[in-house]
Amino acid sequence: MANTSSRTLRLLSLLQTHRFWAGPELAGRLEVSERTLRRDVERLRELGYPVDSVRGIEGGYQLGAGATMPPLTVDEDEAIAMVVALNGAAQLTAGALSEASVSALSKVVQVLPPKLRRRAEALRAVTDDSPFSEAPAVHADVLAAVAQATRDTERIRFTYLARGGQGAGEAVRRHVEPHRLVTVGRRWYLLAYDLDRQDWRSFRLDRLSEPFGTRSRFRPREVPGGDAAAYVRKGLSRNETRVVVRARVAAPAALVERRTGRWAQVTPIDDTSCLLEMDAVHPGWAAFGLGVIDAPFTLEEATPEVLEVLRQWSARFTAAADGA
Repeated sequence: MANTSSRTLRLLSLLQTHRFWAGPELAGRLEVSERTLRRDVERLRELGYPVDSVRGIEGGYQLGAGATMPPLTVDEDEAIAMVVALNGAAQLTAGALSEASVSALSKVVQVLPPKLRRRAEALRAVTDDSPFSEAPAVHADVLAAVAQATRDTERIRFTYLARGGQGAGEAVRRHVEPHRLVTVGRRWYLLAYDLDRQDWRSFRLDRLSEPFGTRSRFRPREVPGGDAAAYVRKGLSRNETRVVVRARVAAPAALVERRTGRWAQVTPIDDTSCLLEMDAVHPGWAAFGLGVIDAPFTLEEATPEVLEVLRQWSARFTAAADGA
């Protein structure tokens, strides 16, 4: 059973999609008892949502006719979490599920209180996605503050924990012009122009803390190459990624690009084959990338770590298939 907050949001969504729900049917959709449904309806009413009920065998629930929906009662962390989750589902899925995620995201944003709605819309407006990576730990208040400053073209200062190279592990203050938020899988990066170093930099948000706006506006600069996600990925290939793969794939470049997204570089060889180049933090992601292309391939270059993972996966999958 879903927790109370998520179930209440689901109940509200269902009431918005149908004019009238029979009680047993609505309870069944929520996978709860009718008694729990009655408690959830009462909770909606306490929050100010006008839910009408009809008693008896033909009884059920519907939203009050012509009623104006009040703001959704959530705190800032919950609002940002909902936007991140739904936006991620829309980015990483296709077809009906992606469309449903976009629809749900739009409904959630519309019923947020004005302040949280502005922050949620800022987050959606300034984020680019580049799939696949490991999970970070990013505080919602950091994400919201950086997103709003990015949308509003406001210079910000923050504390950043450096990793690698000179000054590793040192907390330093940075003063930047935030340009875009980029997700590489579940890891968040801020692409910004560093005013102290007079150059473009990408900052991992799980290493960033204490962001605050300076109330100083700036005119957005042109990102080198024009693609924020590609620029961040290029920087990762220099600084954070260690696994490298080059493979000749027996499939059209357009098909391979659709299956790998922006986390790999695909170069056409002819109409039926292409060259796939990718890097990753972990060899398992490289192996996964080769698997999702769903086409024959020949390795032209691969690190020993990738080759070992491919051998292990091959043996494990073969054993599983033979034992089925």
